[in-house]
Amino acid sequence: MRHQVAGRRLSRSSSHRRALATAQATALLRHGRIETTLAKAKELRPYVESLITTAKGGTLHNRRIVGADIKDKDVLKKLFDEIAPALANRAGGYTRILKTGIRKGDSAPLALIELVSHEVSA
Repeated sequence: MRHQVAGRRLSRSSSHRRALATAQATALLRHGRIETTLAKAKELRPYVESLITTAKGGTLHNRRIVGADIKDKDVLKKLFDEIAPALANRAGGYTRILKTGIRKGDSAPLALIELVSHEVSA
């Protein structure tokens, strides 16, 4: 029984799940939106929202905390200089998940996860 066990395993080891989360978070923050499976999008949402909430603090300590997960310096700079100030007035809910259909190869449900109220530069 899985009583009070949160999160999805996504058929990956814990280190692979962490690597997947950081890679997808970096891509989402770089591009503003990404398309992935619905399960991955639902796992990515709280991870990215936590990073954005931390980045809203704007201190050096917050930058180092987020930098432990986001290794790309350009994305880190964009997060602190553009994304966090644009979402400063929001009390959470920084991302939106939109279902886009079914993947042809394996019938996996696809979803678009995007940042809310931040212009997408793609």
